[in-house]
Amino acid sequence: MSAKGARSIAAVPPDHLDRLNKGLAETRTLSEGLALSFPRLLATVAPSLADAAEAALPPTLGITQRMARAAELLRASEGDALLPRLLVHRADTARGWGAYLIAALPGLSLAERLARVRPLADDPHFGVREWAWLALRPAIAAEIDEALRLLVPWTAEPSANLRRFASEATRPRGVWCAHIAALKTDPAQALPLLQPLRRDASPYVQDSVGNWLNDAAKSRPDWVSHLLTDWRRDASVAPRLLKRAGRSLA
Repeated sequence: MSAKGARSIAAVPPDHLDRLNKGLAETRTLSEGLALSFPRLLATVAPSLADAAEAALPPTLGITQRMARAAELLRASEGDALLPRLLVHRADTARGWGAYLIAALPGLSLAERLARVRPLADDPHFGVREWAWLALRPAIAAEIDEALRLLVPWTAEPSANLRRFASEATRPRGVWCAHIAALKTDPAQALPLLQPLRRDASPYVQDSVGNWLNDAAKSRPDWVSHLLTDWRRDASVAPRLLKRAGRSLA
């Protein structure tokens, strides 16, 4: 079995897939995450849901819909007391369900949700880090001014994972998520978040910032072009970031 993981659903070895479904292993690629059986893993995490999981989580649902639906089922069956166990579960998908539970907890401010999701935003597993921002994306979009204010300090964190979360979670268009209309119309309001990241040494962060600006260029190419002209005068801004940010500009 390759340590790099399967690159297609059909290529996932049966023994590894069985361990994924039992919550005994982590996914190594997106294909492995798409291949695992949500109902089987859910029944392992919460045996009381074994009978309901199959009907509630059909494979016809998109992956983000299944993540959110699984968290809803867990919360309805087990309550919020399950959250601490999810956050340290061996299975990365189960930790991702923890992010969606945090997003669904009633009565929390955005600051409180961000504080709770922080360990998942800095998780060693690439997939958990994606679920962390995707789960909180609706709350972030609903309070974008407050979100930008709260996330600016994250741009100075020692962890590249947390710095990247600040960028990825606020992308105007994003991936597998709803757009943020306010940032499509006026991306300049995110400059307090973007400016500290323009000189980031991490390619992981550079790619996210580049994607952020590429998103913005699809509705405000004039603004992005002007900003990149300014950033190109700064030799400490990585060419990798600039190339990715400007790829949609004429």
